[in-house]
Order: sequence, then C-alpha cells, then structure tokens
Amino acid sequence: MDTPQPLQVGGGRASIGDVAPKLAELTDDVLFADVWNRPGLAARDRSLITVAALVAGGDAAQLRFHLGRAVENGVTKTELIEAITHLAFYAGWPKAMTAIAVAKEVLA
Repeated sequence: MDTPQPLQVGGGRASIGDVAPKLAELTDDVLFADVWNRPGLAARDRSLITVAALVAGGDAAQLRFHLGRAVENGVTKTELIEAITHLAFYAGWPKAMTAIAVAKEVLA
C-alpha cells in the first residue's frame, strides 16, 4: 500500500469495558489494533466489506457505528447506499430495508 492508512482505533473499553472487559480488550487490541490495521487491505475496503457483512447479517446496531467509520475511511454516502441496494438481491430485501433506514439516519 503506497498511501498511509488512517490508524484504526476501537472503542471497546470506552463503550463496554465496565461490563465485558475481555470483549473490550479483544475489540481494541486484536480486532482494531491488529486486524483493521493490517497492510493487505485499505481501511476503505475493510469498511465496505464490514458494512456488507453487517447488512447481510442484519446487524443494525453495529451498522450504525460502521457506516460512520466507512465515511471516515473514504467510502462515500453514495457508495454506501449503492452497496446496500445491491445487497438487497443477495442478502435479502428486509435486511436491505433495515440497513437503508439506519443509513438514512446515520448519513443525514
């Protein structure tokens, strides 16, 4: 990768550290500090893949965070809406409709 990547930082300790300290540690130290910062994929691509996986899984709560992260990582709002529209045919119409409602709220 030729261009420097924005450092990906998790918020596990801040959001759930008091309830689930080990999950928070794994979120921050493994998922974000390690996996998200590996050089094999750009942060932008990781974000788009993550959004697609969350839409396909129907994970609206996590999608809220990752739509914002995707924009921070250079995915445009138009690209996110197009990805969700495309996923309607592969992940299911109800999941895409839920994701679009979340996107409408988050990306407004």
